[in-house]
Amino acid sequence: MGTKPIEVFSEASNFGIVRMPGRRFPGCVIQGDSLSILLSQAAVILRESKTIKNKYLAEAAQELFDSLSNRLDHYEAVLKEHGMELPYVNRPKGSD
Repeated sequence: MGTKPIEVFSEASNFGIVRMPGRRFPGCVIQGDSLSILLSQAAVILRESKTIKNKYLAEAAQELFDSLSNRLDHYEAVLKEHGMELPYVNRPKGSD
């Protein structure tokens, strides 16, 4: 883990906006527990999209789920690497 200066545009609770070194535009900070909730919501959308048999909706829902899942995988790996606990108990499951 390193310490670097970042530009902080907003420290609003659950809506942080920061610019990382070397980046042109700022990014949105999503807290780990909020990311877990977003993944749970994406799983519901994915599951329900399959019941209405809309190929395009199901594909978009799968892409959303996979994108959020990959981000949560990275978040969990980084916390584990640094010996930190997760801020949630159960990881959202896919919509098989």
